[in-house]
Amino acid sequence: MPHYALEITLTRPLSPAALHRVARKLPLAVNHDATRLMALVPAKTPHRAARRLRHRLENQLPIDVITTHYPDADHKVLLNLAFPPTVHAALTAQARHKGQSPERLIELAVHRAVAEHTGQEIDRLDRAMRGLLAHTTPTNFISAVGHVLTRLPESAR
Repeated sequence: MPHYALEITLTRPLSPAALHRVARKLPLAVNHDATRLMALVPAKTPHRAARRLRHRLENQLPIDVITTHYPDADHKVLLNLAFPPTVHAALTAQARHKGQSPERLIELAVHRAVAEHTGQEIDRLDRAMRGLLAHTTPTNFISAVGHVLTRLPESAR
């Protein structure tokens, strides 16, 4: 059976004692401030792995989101969210009204939000570059960009 690397984002940092209690039941890798954890979960599919992990830990950890750590063949990352009952009911009703599954409704909303953010980032960069080009030539600008890019630390590339 395959194993899936899952990342758990917590709503608040874990105390060392709480982390120790959970880690005795399931080996976990922890980030520096104990707000993100990694686990390997055996399952037939990533969906089942995330569901299994949430079911196993939801009463022991303040879980916000569980995601697959590695994108799938379509470059997608699975998000496993748990909504309060009232939010879940509203989401289900809205999805039914639109003739979609709740999962598809959320997927489309996330895609719209990412596209909007990407557009805003492109606009911001466009304005910044126009401001820089107002004070130099395109040749000098490209030379400066090349100079900066060749000196970036490996972690920033």
